[in-house]
Amino acid sequence: MKEMTVYVHAASLLIDIEAELRRLNLWQSESPSAEALASTEPFCIDTLSFVQWLQFIFLPRMHALVQVERLPAGRCEIQPLAEQYFADQHLPVTQLIGYIGRLDGLLNGR
Repeated sequence: MKEMTVYVHAASLLIDIEAELRRLNLWQSESPSAEALASTEPFCIDTLSFVQWLQFIFLPRMHALVQVERLPAGRCEIQPLAEQYFADQHLPVTQLIGYIGRLDGLLNGR
């Protein structure tokens, strides 16, 4: 896979994740407070839900990195978090979790 293709593929998966969040009515129109977004805990677990973290932290940061053609170093393991978060919810999240898993695989496989 060419480097440019990795960025295009990553951008496509980020768009797919956003679209699924919207389709599931999980996309929020209002941003959490600046204080909630400034959490220093991993995944802002003390101030945001997993879905809020995806929407307001992860997706914007990933879009910014893709735009400058720099992907994060290290392993990306978001799918297990998504699976755990949605385990007790009765939502059709198979597609969303699949997109997240594909993004994990893309970022881990390069």
